[in-house]
Amino acid sequence: MKKVVLAYSGGLDTSVCIPILKENYGFDKVITVTVDVGQPPEEIGTASKKAKLIADKHYTIDAKDEFVRDYIFPAIKANAMYEGYVIGTSLARPLIAKKCVDVAKKEKADALAHGCTGRGNDQLRFEAVFRTTDLPVIAPMRDMNLSRSWEIEYAKEHRIPVPVTKAKPWSVDENIWSRSIEGGRLEDPSFIPPEEIYQWTQDPLKAPNKPEIVSIGFGAGVPVSLNGKKMGGVGLIMALQKIAGKHGVGRTDTMEDRVLGLKARENYEHPAATVLLTAHRDLEKLCLSRAELKHKASIDEAWAELGYMGLVDEPLYADLNAFIDKTQERINGTVKVRLFKGSCMPVGRESPTALYSEELVSFDGKTMDQKDAEGFAKFHGFQARLYKKLINQ
Repeated sequence: MKKVVLAYSGGLDTSVCIPILKENYGFDKVITVTVDVGQPPEEIGTASKKAKLIADKHYTIDAKDEFVRDYIFPAIKANAMYEGYVIGTSLARPLIAKKCVDVAKKEKADALAHGCTGRGNDQLRFEAVFRTTDLPVIAPMRDMNLSRSWEIEYAKEHRIPVPVTKAKPWSVDENIWSRSIEGGRLEDPSFIPPEEIYQWTQDPLKAPNKPEIVSIGFGAGVPVSLNGKKMGGVGLIMALQKIAGKHGVGRTDTMEDRVLGLKARENYEHPAATVLLTAHRDLEKLCLSRAELKHKASIDEAWAELGYMGLVDEPLYADLNAFIDKTQERINGTVKVRLFKGSCMPVGRESPTALYSEELVSFDGKTMDQKDAEGFAKFHGFQARLYKKLINQ
């Protein structure tokens, strides 16, 4: 029997893949794998029930703790932003792909499959992992050049229940770190998104009129407490998601440059991520030297680009993490952040490893003799003054 392992979300694309893999590719057995990286429990449950009805065998794998520990925490330490927005979907893809590879080895499968199109980035992220094996990679959406409207009709004909309709054709991808919404009229950059696409964030205009201050504690660059209470990564992110989302924090509507070169309009929600990244960057400014901050900015950008592409097995990724992890040894302390009608602003910070002296910087401090700075000031801009004299001769 020919067996194929399919990365399965329970959505339209992956659901129609199951009969297609049998009808068009001749597989006798389709084994589906759903990896829980923080989707809503009801979504995981629905995907599992649906897979058991239409697939030949199904695995549901809880990888939330692993996702936070091995992917989100490194992203926080790297201040991971791609073209100015929080990356989230891309972080989960390599982990999901690796779990599928594990199942394929266990089941002695003949191939690996995904439901990604040929237009987006996910095909690259999955296949960067899938192709580390000797198994063929099957991508029905891409191979058959399928459209969303065709898939909806195909699903109806095969009595496959899917949440997508022609009236609401949103494609949603959700994990504990972010929620992406695309498709339908959102593909028109001039179209103003309806409020119905958002689930994690309150409309900032309708958010509470009273600001709220949250306190984030960090240890070695990762969040360890919320409002003074020690918490594990998963629990902290989920709790902060609700707090920040209530204030309308963490919405992005952007034009994104995909790896293939296509520009795409993307909408995201990431309330907890917005607060944690804002607080982390603020704490780094207190604890790292000017030279470290300047160099780390370029390292962070390179890390985010690799993370966006799903290239976590690239040697450079490990190299960048080595540098980042060294800087994070001193990122300890607490940052207070004010949330108000969509805004997220640091308003206080403290750290036992701060490169800061209140006595030296204070206008009332007596430790430093200000006249000592005169010699430095004489040479500051020295070459510019020489240049000005030269051109004025």
